[in-house]
Amino acid sequence: MKKQRNVVVLFLFVLCGTVFFSFSGCGKKGPPVLPVIKGYKIAPPIDFKLSENENEIELTWNHKIDEKEAYIQPDGFDIFLAKKTFDACQGCPFEFQKIGSVALPAMRFVMGIEKGYKYYFRIQAKGKDNLVSEFTKTVLFENR
Repeated sequence: MKKQRNVVVLFLFVLCGTVFFSFSGCGKKGPPVLPVIKGYKIAPPIDFKLSENENEIELTWNHKIDEKEAYIQPDGFDIFLAKKTFDACQGCPFEFQKIGSVALPAMRFVMGIEKGYKYYFRIQAKGKDNLVSEFTKTVLFENR
């Protein structure tokens, strides 16, 4: 009798543990990510700079292939912009929008600007098969 009770208690303990671990999760799952093959990636643009010319802004950058980590040559670059007024709340999130693309060998982009806005720019290299690099650091331009 005592032996049967111990078996039942052990069975319930194992069953509860199995149910607990079966339904416990590790958080919200993200979208699937392609496996990374060593060297099969694009290095991000470097030396990202901007300069102002009257009512235009010129973005310039360079790109260098990393022989060890990222040796794929990009086809071009995508330029992203987030634009906010000076009255916009501090710390409010903003979204970058793709505003243009540049094909190699050009590493320059020019666009018109308006007074009264903060312009946030960043660039991403792109290649074949929808392969993209990480973004450059975001560069802020204020036009008061």
